[in-house]
Amino acid sequence: MLNQLSESIYYLSNQNDKERPTLGLVCGDKYSLVVDAGNSVQHARDFLHEIEKLNVPPVKYVVITHAHWDHFLGMNEYGATIIMNSLTSQKMNDWWNYSYDDRSLQEYVDSKKMNTLCMETIQHEIPDRDTFQLSHPDIIFEKSLHVDLGNKVCVLETIRSTHTDDSTIVYIPDEKVIFLGDSAYNTTTNSLYHIKQDKLLPMIEDIQQYDAVHFLLGHESICDVEEMDTYWRELVSANNAVKSTSLEEAIERFEAANDRIANDNELFFLQGFVNDQLLQSKVTE
Repeated sequence: MLNQLSESIYYLSNQNDKERPTLGLVCGDKYSLVVDAGNSVQHARDFLHEIEKLNVPPVKYVVITHAHWDHFLGMNEYGATIIMNSLTSQKMNDWWNYSYDDRSLQEYVDSKKMNTLCMETIQHEIPDRDTFQLSHPDIIFEKSLHVDLGNKVCVLETIRSTHTDDSTIVYIPDEKVIFLGDSAYNTTTNSLYHIKQDKLLPMIEDIQQYDAVHFLLGHESICDVEEMDTYWRELVSANNAVKSTSLEEAIERFEAANDRIANDNELFFLQGFVNDQLLQSKVTE
């Protein structure tokens, strides 16, 4: 079931148990635009089935926010113009040459080109795998692109991010709504989750330049300004406390600076920043 944010913006909520991110729909007078394509053919079809119930213009554009499988594997289903930034396109090069039979998928998992959940999702939710091939993008942009849907403009821009270096946001100025994809999240390197300390403040700066009141994230659905401010505050407080590879020292610094113990979110962030210190220390060895 779609959630309606305004007369022209809808979204399908994330399903974390299926690794399904939030999918967005922005409608103008002439065309509609989809934000992220879904993690499978079935995910995209479920979304399209809900869109068909609405009296909205046809979907002409699909924007891929970054090159992670759960955001693009459904993109063939829309019969629409696929838009992504140039780095996302580069990162997806291997996917256009992949085969999707069981043996090939297992080889990709064994070589760490995809994870087991991705393989299982493909096996269960992409039919006709023997002939399946991902579509190529129709529009590749560099830093920004404005898409006019008919009295409804979507601003696509690349931003700095703690999640990936190819993150695209979709901002709808007249609605003060921004789709962030996964840009505000942590990342994983060598099976270790971490939050990139050098990207945190630049990312927050990039996102806060937009005059937004609703923030849609890939795996949280929707947040308001107060919720995002709390999120940024907790991240920054945790980041400020991490100066080494010691979690114990980070917790002590946090408690001394804030005169309280860290909440569960902040403990997660502290560990993420400590893990980033660990990874950076290995790079410099």
